[in-house]
Amino acid sequence: MITVTNLAIQFGKRVLYKDVNIKFTSGNIYGIIGANGAGKSTLLKAISGELEPNKGTVEMAPGERLSVLDQDHFKFDDFTVMDTVLMGHQPLWKNMKEREALYAKPEMTEEDGNRAADLELKFAEMNGWEAESEAAQLLQNLGVKEDRHYMQMAELSNNEKVRVMLAKALFGHPDNLLLDEPTNDLDLDTVQWLEEYLSSLEQCVLVVSHDRHFLDAVSTQTVDIDFGKVTVFSGNYSFWYESSQLALRQAQNQRLKAEEKRKQLEEFIRRFSANVAKSKQTTSRKKMLEKLNVEQITPSTRKYPGIIFSMEREPGNQILEVEGLKAVDTDGTVLFDNVSFNIEKGQKTVFLSHNPKAMTALFEIINGNREADAGTFKWGITITTAYLPLDNTEFFQSDLNLVDWLSQYGPGNEVVMKGYLGRMLFKQEEVEKKVNVLSGGEKMRCMIARMQLKNANCLILDTPTNHLDLESIQAFNNNLIQFKGNILFASHDHEFIQTVADRIIELTPTGTIDKLMDYDDYIYDEQIKEQKTRMYNQ
Repeated sequence: MITVTNLAIQFGKRVLYKDVNIKFTSGNIYGIIGANGAGKSTLLKAISGELEPNKGTVEMAPGERLSVLDQDHFKFDDFTVMDTVLMGHQPLWKNMKEREALYAKPEMTEEDGNRAADLELKFAEMNGWEAESEAAQLLQNLGVKEDRHYMQMAELSNNEKVRVMLAKALFGHPDNLLLDEPTNDLDLDTVQWLEEYLSSLEQCVLVVSHDRHFLDAVSTQTVDIDFGKVTVFSGNYSFWYESSQLALRQAQNQRLKAEEKRKQLEEFIRRFSANVAKSKQTTSRKKMLEKLNVEQITPSTRKYPGIIFSMEREPGNQILEVEGLKAVDTDGTVLFDNVSFNIEKGQKTVFLSHNPKAMTALFEIINGNREADAGTFKWGITITTAYLPLDNTEFFQSDLNLVDWLSQYGPGNEVVMKGYLGRMLFKQEEVEKKVNVLSGGEKMRCMIARMQLKNANCLILDTPTNHLDLESIQAFNNNLIQFKGNILFASHDHEFIQTVADRIIELTPTGTIDKLMDYDDYIYDEQIKEQKTRMYNQ
């Protein structure tokens, strides 16, 4: 349990929030949401003690242990992977080091012997004899192979380090757990494992994430940072989003009477409760709406970008034919082979693979940016494409301002370009910024504006939610659902795939798995699991 009392945080004259009084209790997972800059990560830092609040206190119940997902991936480069994970349980780690020092002595005094006996007792109480096997199991579940467990952290890739840091945070079943963007750089299978793992915990967990499905799957409470306040209410992200949109529509309709508003809200809660009860998501076990008061539902101050893709030309029946494509990585690894498919009009197809480089290679090939190692592809003569690449670095290596940069990619005067940038939430003074100083999220919004200029009838999107905040992801997602043309995409965002895709093509080194089905059904289908195992292990 974590008790926050009269917490206030400000930087200079900017007040993030004040008078924060919250009791985070065991058995609940709190999803923390808020616009960029609202102070989500700052709240976690204040709770962990990394940041000193301007006012207030943070206390845990006596004897409880706090664990935090470390963001410094180079901090443990001098240690082995196993030792890094074990350090996640500091009392156990200190015990181990002291025991080792005592037993390393040439001769032990009587005092040393008594101390060693005390340490052995505490070591057993902390489940020390099983510690390495538990750490190894965590690492394997998070995709870190056994042959890496005793390597130096410095030898690992950044992606592997992320997984080790997560294993370190989870190790030893801490009483209180703080996770800031825990799904970053994880593949969909690992995210699914993490959802199930966290959902089984009875400890107190606070999590910041831009992954909406992850928040929905694990959260029993939502902590909303808005209006300069920190508010806790029952429910997950989807419930917060839908209810805040309903409240906004009600606020815009001044003629709606109070009683009618209340009836609408109560009906919404009933419908949402029924949907949750039928879902596979773990939030149903927490009866998250039992204590909800309709007065809690208020419009949000969040601003959502205006992402609207429109087609200048209606596509014909021939979209894309691919025959026998093969791609090999620079190190000789076969990314995919014998890939053949025909995209039908209107289909929205997600591409999956255990190796994320496979999807990028496919998209680069069909966009003419890379040669295939074998095979052919052919676009229909009516098809126009707009491509959002995984790496957009080359587009921003100039000192053009945003207006001049966007003007390179479509017709229209300065007013038109400012309009597109304004819809992507760039303020008047921001459009004069140089593109080479933009943040990752700002670059993505520029790239989306660039795509909209093309009025293409086929969108190609390589991991489109990277660097975007929840508001941009939600707006992007909503428009793709409505888009009438074709979409070919790859994503780590479960909700994005589930709501957009109507076809799934998995790329393997020996061929494809091609299904017209729902993504949730795809990942739980036992026959498909067996087929995937065979194809990846051939």
